[in-house]
Amino acid sequence: MRVLSIAAIQTRSVPYDVEATWQRFAHQAECAKDAGPDVDIIVAPELLLSAPGEFLQPDPAADTRSAAPIPSDLTARICQLARRLGVWLVPGSLLEEENGNVYNTAIAVSPEGEIVARYRKLFPWRPFETTTPGDSFVTFDIPGKGRVGLAICFDGSFPEVSRQLAWLGAEVIIQPTLTTTRDREMEVVMSRANAFVNQVYVVNVNGADPCGVGESVIVDPEGTIMQQARGGEEILYGVLDLDRVSLVRRYGTFGINRQWSQLHDQQGLVSFPMFGGASFVPPEWSSRQ
Repeated sequence: MRVLSIAAIQTRSVPYDVEATWQRFAHQAECAKDAGPDVDIIVAPELLLSAPGEFLQPDPAADTRSAAPIPSDLTARICQLARRLGVWLVPGSLLEEENGNVYNTAIAVSPEGEIVARYRKLFPWRPFETTTPGDSFVTFDIPGKGRVGLAICFDGSFPEVSRQLAWLGAEVIIQPTLTTTRDREMEVVMSRANAFVNQVYVVNVNGADPCGVGESVIVDPEGTIMQQARGGEEILYGVLDLDRVSLVRRYGTFGINRQWSQLHDQQGLVSFPMFGGASFVPPEWSSRQ
């Protein structure tokens, strides 16, 4: 059995105070590990460590307050925390500065304290977010467990993102989010839909009140919500059976729907104009069935 134990910390920043926010998050991560000693990976909301302010309050320094190259002093702290706790960390997302551009970037850090993945948000929430879009999809492997894909907030509203990550072999999509508006309900719908059509787990962790509206979710490969938070601070603990991804893909969602198998069987019969007419190429797992 390939089990991935996850702690999704729905929390908030200390507005405008990067140092206080870091200290608060580090303590929460320690508490999450103490309460769940078998936790493999800890995740946090989008831009948490950039110390965003409350919604509808002016924050002219939002995109520059903590912007830095990767690696940086902050990522060194993150790596040290992962090493000390012996867990994988996806600490939300960071503001990454490179060649005059600022990106909204999620990193994955191993229990050995190494940055093993770096993902730049493909779809900033225009026109409100001014960060530069990324240009690539990112997955990483947790040895003995499985493959994880990274997405950030508004990426979830573009089905192409989750489909490409699943195409690349992701069995879990981790999606740090910072949503302050009532369309959060639709984001939960999209988390379920993206999990259902790609037969993957989706972990969408949002910021807590008053920086976000909460309602973080962990969704299983059949699109069913395993856990959902309310608006305040809390931790969602989830035990993800990654063999279930293979099981659902083999026998179908609810024992019925075998989307990947049908795409595989019908490749060559139809081309996809939106992808330049390319025929469907199945993920690596299809050829192993």
